[in-house]
Amino acid sequence: MNWQGSKQYDAINFSEVAPSHRESVMMAIEQCLQGILQDLRDNKPPSLAYTNRRDWKNVRYTMEIGLQLTIDATKSVCSLASSKSVPKFAAMMKILSIIYQLVQKDTYCTKRDIYYQDVNLFGSQKLVDDCLDNLSCMLQWPRWDLHVMATSKGCIAGNLQFTDVDGSVVDCASTNTGILVPSRVQDITGIRSKASFVLIVEKDASFQKLLDSEMLLKIPDAIIITGKGFPDINSRLMVRKLWDVLHLPTLALVDADPHGVEILCTYKFGSRSMSHESHHLALPEIQWLGILPSDVQRLRIPDESLIALNKRDLSKAKELLTRPYMESLPAWKKEIENMLEQEKKAEIQSLDSITATFLTDVYLPNKIRFKGWI
Repeated sequence: MNWQGSKQYDAINFSEVAPSHRESVMMAIEQCLQGILQDLRDNKPPSLAYTNRRDWKNVRYTMEIGLQLTIDATKSVCSLASSKSVPKFAAMMKILSIIYQLVQKDTYCTKRDIYYQDVNLFGSQKLVDDCLDNLSCMLQWPRWDLHVMATSKGCIAGNLQFTDVDGSVVDCASTNTGILVPSRVQDITGIRSKASFVLIVEKDASFQKLLDSEMLLKIPDAIIITGKGFPDINSRLMVRKLWDVLHLPTLALVDADPHGVEILCTYKFGSRSMSHESHHLALPEIQWLGILPSDVQRLRIPDESLIALNKRDLSKAKELLTRPYMESLPAWKKEIENMLEQEKKAEIQSLDSITATFLTDVYLPNKIRFKGWI
């Protein structure tokens, strides 16, 4: 499976953040607060304005980066002029205060930590998450530069070593269950690998099946990673960082259903809600390895192993076809249309209906060998 020859790569050290970097974040917060003070001096209700990232009209697609906010994107305003906005305004101000102290002291916390600093004020974790994303977009600094970490859920295994932020050397080949993706991906250093490709696996169950079947002994030049369903930020950051440092072909194995395609699109193009961070989180070079809807027909997967698309699936598939990036991917569009015509979906596990080891012994090795991706 050696496409590029065995090479060893050294990572650029991204963890050395100059003091001016932190000062720039603090200055952005101070400017925001100065605007609020100016509103008060002018006898105006204080307000915070941030880009509306829920509207597809505010997002454009570029092949180089993925989804991005448009320059003229509409704004949402959280103002004390509206009684409905008061709780959210108070929550955003509280979070700004917490972020400022974190950056000033060069310490980190999680979103959950923020929530527990004032449970009565925030009311729910969802409000904290939403406010953080809005503030990140408003300040034009990614969440990790605001010193707020996301809890990792993804796992990684294979031909990869790196040095974590605490100085420990992590060997991803030394595990039978996978290594938890670090919570501070941006600060890992010393990335080394002799791998030839990276494989993203949608589900943890499929990821564990690959490890249990000793896939990494059969295909030793692989790095495999899973976000355990819809990927968390750290899993997406890790996929992107591996590409930036190693420049390895990156393939994705997802269910042949609308939800699997949506997950694949999130890795490849980014998400609408995080479109302001696509240059960190998206990887347009990702290729769709499987399971392709056309594979379902080609392999003659038994009908009893397939599941009928429900109304929600049909709606999601049709919506995917309207996404701004689909026009540039005719092969992907054709596969989704194929899925709609079949009105069936196939999970990765459906390959077990052919033989119990078909996925690891036949499907993946041949797909990779003959470059059966789109």
